[in-house]
Amino acid sequence: MVCFSLCVRFEIIWFSWLVKIPVQCRGLFYLIPSGMFRFLLLLVFYIPQFLLDGDNPRQVIDFTESWKFHLGDVPDAKDPLFKDNSWRSLNLPHDWSIEGDFSKDHPATPGGGALPGGTGWYRKSFDVPASDKGRLVYIDFDGVYHNSEVWINGHYLGKRPNGYISFRYELSGFLKFGQKNVISVKVDNSRQPNSRWYSGSGIYRKVSLVKVNALHVPQYGTFVTAPVVSKERALVSIETTVLNASGKKTSVRLNTILRNGEGKEVASLWHTQVVESGKSVLFNQKAELLRPQLWSVETPVLYKAVSHVYVGKKLTDTYETKFGIRTFNFDAEKGFTLNGVPMKIQGVCNHHDLGALGSAFNWRAAERQLEILKEMGCNGIRTAHNHPAPELLELCDKMGFIVMNEAFDMWKKQKNPFDYHLDWDQWHRRDLEDLIRRDRNHPSVFVWSVGNEIQEQWGDEVKGDTTGRAIARELVAIVRSLDTTRAVTTANNEVNTYNNLLKSGAFDMIGYNYNHRLWKEFHERWPGKKLIVTESTSALQTRGHYDLVPFDTIRRWPEAWDKPIKGGGNSDFTVSAYDHVSAPWGSTHEESLKALHENPHVSGMYVWTGFDYLGEPTPYPWPARSSYFGIVDLAGFPKDVYWLYKSVWTDKPVLHLYPHWNWKAGDTVDVVAYYSQADEVELFLNGKSLGSKRKTSGEMHVKWRVPFASGSLYAVSRKNGTEILTKDLHTAGKPAKIELTADRSNIKADGKDLSFITVRVLDEEGHVVPSADNLVQFKITGKGFLNAVDNGSPTSHERFKADSRKAFNGLALVIIQSAGAAGEIRVEASSAGLQSAELVVKTK
Repeated sequence: MVCFSLCVRFEIIWFSWLVKIPVQCRGLFYLIPSGMFRFLLLLVFYIPQFLLDGDNPRQVIDFTESWKFHLGDVPDAKDPLFKDNSWRSLNLPHDWSIEGDFSKDHPATPGGGALPGGTGWYRKSFDVPASDKGRLVYIDFDGVYHNSEVWINGHYLGKRPNGYISFRYELSGFLKFGQKNVISVKVDNSRQPNSRWYSGSGIYRKVSLVKVNALHVPQYGTFVTAPVVSKERALVSIETTVLNASGKKTSVRLNTILRNGEGKEVASLWHTQVVESGKSVLFNQKAELLRPQLWSVETPVLYKAVSHVYVGKKLTDTYETKFGIRTFNFDAEKGFTLNGVPMKIQGVCNHHDLGALGSAFNWRAAERQLEILKEMGCNGIRTAHNHPAPELLELCDKMGFIVMNEAFDMWKKQKNPFDYHLDWDQWHRRDLEDLIRRDRNHPSVFVWSVGNEIQEQWGDEVKGDTTGRAIARELVAIVRSLDTTRAVTTANNEVNTYNNLLKSGAFDMIGYNYNHRLWKEFHERWPGKKLIVTESTSALQTRGHYDLVPFDTIRRWPEAWDKPIKGGGNSDFTVSAYDHVSAPWGSTHEESLKALHENPHVSGMYVWTGFDYLGEPTPYPWPARSSYFGIVDLAGFPKDVYWLYKSVWTDKPVLHLYPHWNWKAGDTVDVVAYYSQADEVELFLNGKSLGSKRKTSGEMHVKWRVPFASGSLYAVSRKNGTEILTKDLHTAGKPAKIELTADRSNIKADGKDLSFITVRVLDEEGHVVPSADNLVQFKITGKGFLNAVDNGSPTSHERFKADSRKAFNGLALVIIQSAGAAGEIRVEASSAGLQSAELVVKTK
């Protein structure tokens, strides 16, 4: 197939080259046999110029493999002659904190995840061929946490304090072409606490090496918008910057080709401009597309703009930009519409960690999270509270999520002693500009948030402390100087009219954090303004644990945001997984959902949070070390309220019955069902009907109060008397065996892909034992390795990088990574007294 493709490619080249020679000479060449003979002739006559001009003069090289790492400060490591032979070899992305032990004594504190920080060094040796001399060479970092400093061959390139921003350095002037080069990176995460949640440490996102010619499109050099959109036509505007680093004034031709979702060319635009030496020019091109394919959450169609830069007939650069065509509106009375269709943004907030993987970004891990959320009916992501990984936005583009892209968790006033307020004055403009330029072509990005619960909300007007107003206006002006197509907001936990940020008048929308009882009277306080709920709920649950108190007994834990539970709560640091516990500033999931759907002017809401995350262990202090807020636990196992959302946010039939059915004689248990696409649910205990129930008075659940009797619960949902779904629960016996289930049994053999394997502890009859906490040992052989283990417990102090894990409420997780070769990965799980299990994951 490869040979055939080459032949076709060179046959095309053959004819394109043939037309360049005089007509009277062509007859001789027509006599030459086609295919491989012409290929050989082209090797002699054409290849030298083909290699020079090429179809891809821009090279983007994955620069994540074969780095050296040392934990600890080694100032001499910036010296290219430094010997790093004894250092650890690894591939990026990498988070060294997640490899450590949990301790309340770590400077990050339990609020920061109770894992170690410190200082680390990374080094990489690499060759640059002599043929690259005269080209521009850059290194791109997608994210380094934090205070990174970079050297190339001993030359200092600079420092970037922000741990979430993407940044670039030019290497060209310091490279040794045709020889070995050494890049050194110092990462300083020693001054803590600097984050209110788990940050991770290290080069935790992708790194790329980029090689371009002197005439090229610079980083983030395109901006594609669609100022006119309808079902019949769309006007697409493409702004493209071309930089001239050639040392001489040059006439440049720009050819931009637009391709639709199927890859078909739908427009080709040509423009010519003269570019002065050392300067750049902006090309403005427009194309009218008929019957455009519109991007939506159901059909996230992506177009591609391919920019070709020519000097004469020589192609000097090719730059690709993915974009989407859609129109949307936020209305003060009617809420949100996408492509003219009214809809609610049904979103969640997520921190950047990926559970047991820490902050080290992995495409498949992020994709899995989004798949789980999409199945629940979620259509929105808020990147709380920082610049996201670029790949996360690529996934949101591809999968159809409405993103609120958030820049900062604080401005000049601190939340932690060593947080970003120390760098605000010098870096906030540059960091915000880089974020907007980087992300403004993503069709999934609908809203910019320039701050979360900013301390400058409050100010004493008597003393003249209105700095929040000035900063708000400055930040919005920065955003609008680069993008006027999206709304700008802040997430505010203070929603009164004396909020300095809101009094600035700078924002397109007012963002409410919580305060769900005030959504109804929003226009009384903010007449004519638009409302989006930037953060809601903060309900609390431990997956699989239930307190035997009535389901409808609402509890607020702790008493205040700054007072974690010390004497109250549960002695085992659990929170009931019934939907009846929330933080005092929040609400239960059902309370939030009701408020969202009862208020048409609310554009949408982002629930705190989609997934549990490391750090911020509300409502408990240590030994809790991760959150209880998630709809899904840290390991990716849904809590019961997941099916509440699925029943409300999707049109799929749902029947979910809980809790488990392992109790003591004399216990009385509230049995709850979430259902949809049905009129009623009937419950049976050991074959005897306990009656049918229908949702009433705006309730989103039905329940029965049932005296426990060992055996089985059986539920059936019906519509017009016809059975829709059934669900059963059984009293489980003692743990007897292990079951392994892979989310994917076939993965890529690229050294990066993952398989997430669920471990269930079952009784003899195959029922999950809801209290099982057996220690399970894992053995991995073949073309892969064990990356991490987890069980979803917010209080477990077991290491994530280990070959064993206790089950938590019957479940555990093992994450397997391919090792870069095709074949099989065999996973074996064993535990004392239990029947072992194994499965095979294939790598291709």
